[in-house]
Amino acid sequence: MITVGDVAQNHFRKLLVAQGPDILGIRLRAVKPGTPKADCQLEFCEEADLLGNEWIVECDGFRLYVEADSVPYLDNAAIDLQETGAGSQLTVKAPKLRSIEPGADASLVERVRYLLEAEINPSLAAHKGNVRLEEVTSDGVVVLRFGGGCQGCGMVDVTLRDGIERTLRTRIPEITAVRDATDHTTGDAPYM
Repeated sequence: MITVGDVAQNHFRKLLVAQGPDILGIRLRAVKPGTPKADCQLEFCEEADLLGNEWIVECDGFRLYVEADSVPYLDNAAIDLQETGAGSQLTVKAPKLRSIEPGADASLVERVRYLLEAEINPSLAAHKGNVRLEEVTSDGVVVLRFGGGCQGCGMVDVTLRDGIERTLRTRIPEITAVRDATDHTTGDAPYM
């Protein structure tokens, strides 16, 4: 289900009236879904733009058409318009846009990658850092490589042990250990 806030609906209604009668509504689609570069695209649509398999969200005075392939990534999204000091800002919050949590039957690699991208890297980004999966060994050891502000940081051992390893091992019991394969002597801009 997608929710469109009252202020956003009012904004869209005004825009649609200004566009004229050929415009049926607003089309929403996910761009590069399931990747760190995922985004949402909103655009006016005419009847010729629709394929017939869109998911339709009935709003007050107009329809929001969601591209069928985008539905899994936009489920539970919220669209709103927030007033700022300099005007207004349209926001689309889509928790599944960048990735959809893999099920229990997914491979160990898929589940580790998901946690790294969905939970761990957003926290590391506050320090301009990141971590990526190098490999998962046959005995359940996760090997990671740090980058950005984490490469060369004096606190990387604490981050690895108390943050990343604890999170991964708690959420994925098959993991036996987490190791760092990073050459920390070559970091360009360590955070600490």
